[in-house]
Amino acid sequence: MSQQGYVATPPYSQAQAGMGGYSAGFGNPPPQSHYGAYGSPPQGYSAPPTGKVNLLLLSSDLKNCELTFRGLFYPHAPLSLGQRPMQLPQSPSSSAAPQQFQTSPPPAMGHQPLSPPGQQPSSFGSPPPMATMGSVAAPPMGMSGPPGPGVHQPPLGPQGYPQQPGAFPGGFPGGPAQMAGPPQKKLDPDSIPGTTQVIEDDQAKRGGQVYVTNIRGQVPPLYGNWNASPRFMRCTTYSFPSTADLAKQCKVPLAAIIKPFANVPKNETPLYIVNHGEAGPIRCNRCKAYMCPYMQFMEGGRRYQCGFCSCINEVPVQYFQHLDHMGRRMDLYERPELSLGSYEFIATLDYCKNNKPPNPPAYIFMIDVSYNNIKSGLVKLICEELKTLLDRLPKEEGAETSAIKVGFVTYNKILHFYNVKSALAQPQMMVVSDVAEMFVPLLDGFLVNFQESRAVINNLLDQIPDMFAETNESETVFAPVIQAGLEALKAAECSGKLFIFQSSIPTAEAPGKLKNRDDKKLVGTEKEKTLFQPQRGVYEQLTKDCVAQGCCVDLFLFPNQYVDIATMGDVPSHTGGSIYKYSNFQQFLSDLRRDVEKSIGFDAIMRVRTGTGFRATDFFGAIYMNNTTDVEMAAVDCDKAVTVEFKHDDTLSEETGAVMQCALLYTTIGGQRRLRIHNLSLNCSSQLSELYKSCETDALINFFAKSAYRAMLNQPLKTVREILVNQTAHMLACYRKNCASPSAASQLILPDAMKVFPVYMNSLLKTPTLVGSTELSTDDRAFHRLLVNAMGVEETQVLLYPRLIPLHTMDVSSEAIPAPVRCSEERLSESGIFLLENGLSMFLWLGQACPPDLIQNLFNVPSLGHLSSEGPTSLPVLDNAHSRKIHSIISSISQQRATSMKLLIVKQKDRSEMLFRQHLVEDKGLHGGASYMDFLCYVHREIRQLLT
Repeated sequence: MSQQGYVATPPYSQAQAGMGGYSAGFGNPPPQSHYGAYGSPPQGYSAPPTGKVNLLLLSSDLKNCELTFRGLFYPHAPLSLGQRPMQLPQSPSSSAAPQQFQTSPPPAMGHQPLSPPGQQPSSFGSPPPMATMGSVAAPPMGMSGPPGPGVHQPPLGPQGYPQQPGAFPGGFPGGPAQMAGPPQKKLDPDSIPGTTQVIEDDQAKRGGQVYVTNIRGQVPPLYGNWNASPRFMRCTTYSFPSTADLAKQCKVPLAAIIKPFANVPKNETPLYIVNHGEAGPIRCNRCKAYMCPYMQFMEGGRRYQCGFCSCINEVPVQYFQHLDHMGRRMDLYERPELSLGSYEFIATLDYCKNNKPPNPPAYIFMIDVSYNNIKSGLVKLICEELKTLLDRLPKEEGAETSAIKVGFVTYNKILHFYNVKSALAQPQMMVVSDVAEMFVPLLDGFLVNFQESRAVINNLLDQIPDMFAETNESETVFAPVIQAGLEALKAAECSGKLFIFQSSIPTAEAPGKLKNRDDKKLVGTEKEKTLFQPQRGVYEQLTKDCVAQGCCVDLFLFPNQYVDIATMGDVPSHTGGSIYKYSNFQQFLSDLRRDVEKSIGFDAIMRVRTGTGFRATDFFGAIYMNNTTDVEMAAVDCDKAVTVEFKHDDTLSEETGAVMQCALLYTTIGGQRRLRIHNLSLNCSSQLSELYKSCETDALINFFAKSAYRAMLNQPLKTVREILVNQTAHMLACYRKNCASPSAASQLILPDAMKVFPVYMNSLLKTPTLVGSTELSTDDRAFHRLLVNAMGVEETQVLLYPRLIPLHTMDVSSEAIPAPVRCSEERLSESGIFLLENGLSMFLWLGQACPPDLIQNLFNVPSLGHLSSEGPTSLPVLDNAHSRKIHSIISSISQQRATSMKLLIVKQKDRSEMLFRQHLVEDKGLHGGASYMDFLCYVHREIRQLLT
C-alpha cells in the first residue's frame, strides 16, 4: 500500500550563500568503514515514478498516518523536543564498537560509499513569497534537479558539492568561517517540521488520557506527556519486521530502552510485590521466563504454555486455579503477575549469594582533603551538609529508620579511616600509608548505623576541616580509594555505594596514577579516539571486582584543570554509578542530596528474554558484561537506562507478535532480594509501512547516540558522523521507495512518525562529543559521552533539543509552563526574555530592548543598563507576580531533571551569550555543524542518490 508521505518541497533554483562546504563533514564514507551498528552495504533503490505534484498543503492525512511537508507547514511552530515516534535504519550488525568488557565483540561490518562519485548537487533557491497564515497554498520545499538555463550554479568543491568562498575547510559544514558573508535568502523555517509543534499536537490529542498497556503494539504518547509514558520500557518501533531481510532493508534499529527503576509518580500505584513463599517465583522449565500475562493456561488449569518458547509446563499444586468459559484463570485479576505488565517477586535463598540472605547495603563517604579542597571550603561544605543529609538516607516502605550503614574516609596521598562506634566518646582515626597494598585497618566501628552513632559522627564531621586546615599536601590518589571502599564492603559482606569527592588528577605514586594526556593536536586525526579511551590496567580489574561485590562508585569532581575524566569515570560508568562535574558548589549540594535519597537497588543482574524468532544481541549503558546475556550492575537507580538491541533468528509470527521480558534481580536498601519484572508485547508485520508508522523517534535517537558514542572509541569521528548521516538517508530512502505514493524527485518525503528525526540527528552530530573542535575541552567531551551512555529516552530527548521558553508573553495567573518555541535565533526577540534548558544547563536570556518594568519585577533595578556588564549572577526572589511565576517555572523544570542546573543569566550581545547560542540547535553550530535546513537539504540529496 503506498502512502502520500510527509512532503517537503521548497524550490531550490538558486544557490544560497553559505550552504556548501560539506566536503569533510558529510562526504562519502571510506570503502572499509567498520561501524558495527550500521555498516551493511546499501540496498539497490529504484527511483519512484515521478508524477504531477500537488502543491496544496495537506495538513494531515490521518488515514495514512502521515503529513505532507511542503512550504507553510506549521504557521507557528514552536519547537521543543518530544515528537511522534520515528524510525531509523538498521544494519545487520548489532552494535557500533565492541563493548569494552564484552568477551566476544560483535563482528565488524563493511560499509559502501552511498553517493555515486561525480553526482551534480542540487542547487538551492529562494522561496516564493510567504503565504498568509491559514492558507493552503505553500511554497514548495524540496530540491530541484539540474538547474535550468540562466540559473546560477555554484562552483563545485572537491567532492562535487557547491564550494563557497571561505567555506570551513574540513570537519563539519557551517563552521565559524561560514557564518560571515552576505545575508542569505531564507526559506520560511515554519515550512519544515518542528519538534515543539509535534509535541504540542501529541499532547492535544493524547494528553490527560490514561495510557492503557494491555493492547499489543500500541505506540505510547510522546515524552512530553509525563503521566502517561511507559516509564520502564520504550521501543524504537512497536511493529517489528517479520523477517531479518525486511529489517536489513529498512535499517531501522530494533531496540528497547529499559529504565527498570524509573520513578513512579505519587498519583500512580507502586509496583505490586508477589510472594510465592518458599516455592519462589514460577518459571518456564525450558527458557526460565517468569510467570506473566503471556502464559496460556490449558487442560482445566493444570498446565500452561510458555508465551516465550511454547514449552508446556505443569502448574504447581499450590498455584492451581480453575479456568472460566474463556479459558482464563478465575483469579486472573487477583494476581499481578497474570494481569499487569510490571511487578516484583520476593526472591528465595536460591537467588542469594551462598544461599544466605544479603546484609543491608552501606554508604561510604570518601573526601579528598588535599590543599585545594581545604582552601576552597569544599571540605567544610561537605561535612556541614552530611550532618543533615544522613537523616534522609533512603528506607524501606513503612520502615521507621534506614537500614543503610555509613562509613567515612578522608584522603590525599594516604588514607585515613574513622572508628565512629556509638560507644566512643570521640571518633578515632587510623592511617593507611601503604596505598600499594590497600587494607581496611578496622572492621568493628567503621560501618555503623547513623541513628545510633549520630553524636560521634557529628563530632567527626565538625573536626575534619580543622584537622587538615594546615595541610600543604596537593597530590592525591584515586584507585586505592576505590580499593579501600571495596575491601570494607567485602569485610562487611554487603553491597553499597562509594561517594568520592575529588578535585584533581591522581598524580601521587600509587596504583592507578594518571598522566596528563590531553593533546589538542589529536583532534580531527585518526588518533582522536585515544582521548576517550580510558587508561587501562588497575581500573579494569577494579571494575570487575566492584561489580562482583555490588560496589557502586559515584564520583563528584571539582576540577580546575584537566583530570582525565575518560579514565576516572571508567569505574563509575561500569558499576551503575554517576559522575558529576562542577565549577561551583551551589549545584553540588542539591545533586548530593538527590543522589543520597534516590531509589536504588544493589548487586543487580538483568536478563532480557524474548519470544522465538529474535533475541537480545547488544547492550549499552552504565553496565558490565561478563558474558553475552547477563547485564551486571553493582547498583541500578531511578535515572539509569539500558539500551538493548535485538536481531532476528527466524521469521516472526504476525499472529502472535513479539514478546520480551526484562527480569532484574537485586537487593533492596533494606537487604531483601527481589525480582523486578517488566513485560512488553509488540506487533509483527511483513509490511514496511506498518513498521514506519509505529516508530518512536525519541527511542531511536537514544539508540543512535549510544551506539555512536561507543563506536567513537574504535573509529575516527569523521567516519562515525558519516555513518550517522548515511543511516538517516538509508531509512528515509527505504520509506520513500517502499511506502510513499509516487511523487516528484524534488520532494522530500518523511514518514509521519519520523518527521522530526532529522533535527534530532543533526543535533546529535553537533554535540560536544562528536563535533571534534579544539575549542572544546577534552574532559567536557568525555564527560558528555559518559553521561549520555546511561541516559533514558526523556533525558536524551531534551539534551538534543533544548526547550526554549518565551517568558515575556506568559500569563502570570496561569499555572502552566508557556509552550516552547523552536530552538533558533530567529525565534528570539530583542524585547523578549527566554528560558532555555536541556537537562544539564539552564539560561535566562535578556533581549536588549526588554521592557524596564519587566526588568524591575525580576531584578529590582530600573532597566537592563543597570545590570552589571557581565550579567547578574542570580535571579532574586521578589514579591511580585512575574518573579513568583518565573521561579515557579524554574522549580517545576528542575524537579523533572536528573541533575540540578545552574541558572546562567545572559544579556543579548554580551560575551557570555556565546555559551547560550551553542544550544540553539536549529542554527549553524558555533564549533562546526550544519543548520537544520542545510542538513535537511543534504540528507535529501543523499536520498535522491540512493534512489537513482
